[in-house]
Amino acid sequence: MGMWKPTLRVEWKWRLTLGVLLLVVTVPVQAGVPHPERREDRHTIMRMEEAWRNALLNANTAAMESLLADDYMAITPNGTLQSKEQTIASLKSGLVHFDRIETTDRKVRFYGSTALVRCRAEVTGKTAEGEVSGSYRYTRVYAQDTKGTWRIVSFEANRIREPGKPQ
Repeated sequence: MGMWKPTLRVEWKWRLTLGVLLLVVTVPVQAGVPHPERREDRHTIMRMEEAWRNALLNANTAAMESLLADDYMAITPNGTLQSKEQTIASLKSGLVHFDRIETTDRKVRFYGSTALVRCRAEVTGKTAEGEVSGSYRYTRVYAQDTKGTWRIVSFEANRIREPGKPQ
């Protein structure tokens, strides 16, 4: 009997098995390693969320000016579009005023230089359309510029409707 010589097929299977084994062993370890820059970005976004809430509660237009990107666009719960200038003007004029904004169930996800925030809010206040109170879900989008500064670029809120209740 001669010496065993691996065939191309056996060698290929061996390499594939070794590659899969290395992948299975290393991926969970890498996935569990926190990314310090994302942790800091998450803290920044959470601070900005609180700054946005305080700016609305206190009609602080200077804070709102610094939080919103120049091309900011909101979709209000009634479906209208609102630019940065319109948002600040309605806050400044008193047309929009909030007495209470309590947030829960906040989730932050990152996609490159974009952060997506989803949250639930219990709200009491008034808008140009009248009194506002109830439960809402909102999505806020942040974008990071080339200098690393985060700004709010988009916002959309929707009233939470109880099943079976009239709209």
